[in-house]
Amino acid sequence: MKIVKLKIKNLFGITEYESDGNSVELAGENGVGKTSVIDAIRFALTNKSSRDYIVRNGETEGEIIIETDTGLRINRKSRINQADYKSIKRNGIEVSSPETFLKDIFTELQLNPIEFMQMDKKQQNRIILNMIEFDWDMGWIKEQFGEIPPDVSYDQNILSVLNDIQSENGYYFRKRQDINRDIRNRTAFIEEIAEGIPAGYDVNKWESENLSTLYKEIETIRKENEMIERAKQMADNRNNKIRKFEADKEISIAALDKEMDVRTNQIAKEVIKLTEQIKALEVERDGLCDKKADKLEVIEQKYKADIATFEAEIESYKEYIDQEIKDLSELTAKAELVEEMKGYVNEYNRMLNLQEAVSELQKESKELTIKIEKARTLPGEILETATIPIKDLSIKDGVPLIKGLPVSNLSDGQKLDLCIDVSIQNSKGLQIILIDGVEKLSTKLRNRIYEKCKDNGLQFIATRTDDSEDLTVVEL
Repeated sequence: MKIVKLKIKNLFGITEYESDGNSVELAGENGVGKTSVIDAIRFALTNKSSRDYIVRNGETEGEIIIETDTGLRINRKSRINQADYKSIKRNGIEVSSPETFLKDIFTELQLNPIEFMQMDKKQQNRIILNMIEFDWDMGWIKEQFGEIPPDVSYDQNILSVLNDIQSENGYYFRKRQDINRDIRNRTAFIEEIAEGIPAGYDVNKWESENLSTLYKEIETIRKENEMIERAKQMADNRNNKIRKFEADKEISIAALDKEMDVRTNQIAKEVIKLTEQIKALEVERDGLCDKKADKLEVIEQKYKADIATFEAEIESYKEYIDQEIKDLSELTAKAELVEEMKGYVNEYNRMLNLQEAVSELQKESKELTIKIEKARTLPGEILETATIPIKDLSIKDGVPLIKGLPVSNLSDGQKLDLCIDVSIQNSKGLQIILIDGVEKLSTKLRNRIYEKCKDNGLQFIATRTDDSEDLTVVEL
């Protein structure tokens, strides 16, 4: 598709310009309207402009008409006091979805290759990737990943989208890092818990073990042992106790004898002094024997009572005297073991919960890895089916490569060749390239580009700044 008629009126700095579509070089000093011609064509194709004012100063309406050899007619008007006008017709019939239609007949590389050469590599890569035609939408993304991955700008080309999805700064990669970090931390906790739990630990056995019953059995035996020890001790001390009781008896008798002797002496002395009381004292003296007998009887009874009480106490331990002391060491050791093992139950269960959580995290991490790998392999699958207007294009880590080289590694000549090749390969598109500022190229490179365009039947409009005061149009 080639331009056969171009008419511009009151757009940008142009009063009026007409051309039959021949390839031309527009020359002149700054301000004569060279770039305005190219900007007007861009405006016609994109309905966009980087300039603040589209309509020529002092006018109310600017217009551009482009006609091609395929019957396409583009008529776009920019107006100051009313809505803009556009008419996109093919063979006299209005095109449906005109802006979408226009986007399909050109590429960004055609509209400004010199500017493309001066862009940073990120911008260059974006333009290259945007030219890959692949039909996709949010439904396709959800089908591939089971969801719409967050933190991704979906207003860019699909390869850039996939690159963002698999990027180390992407949601999946960062989430997987967080999960793997959590897995490492939990695994460390599990190892730490496992180190404190005995090898071969049977949590079900120790969790069901009844420590209360075991301690009750131990306490019962301990009390029985105390009774046995007490019985044996009492049996061993019986003679000692009897001797003690006998000693207590003799001591009491001796004390009584001493008491009686003292009192007898007192009475004897008082008899001398108190003769008048001799009879009474003699009576009292005579009665001392009976009194002594009574007290002796009391002492004897106490002795017998003590013996009886002690014998009764011995009798209460009689069933234990012949029993052997039971060894509690095995039961006590078992109780201590059970208590120790039961102390591991909570930590063991905590370890199992952590292991289950780690298993789920590992599963989630694996799913994220699958999604990341999916985002890395999809570009290759897309390139197998997509329409690619660039020969020898491949994608690696989201970066477009031309013959294995990044665009940023291409020379200026190779970048211009790339722009021309893209224009040529778009057989159904507009066969024209706009080269603004060829004075930035060497004469040799400029002439080579012109010849390549001619040899391939590609129209071009170039601008070159020189010292001419008026716009000079040179057909090439």
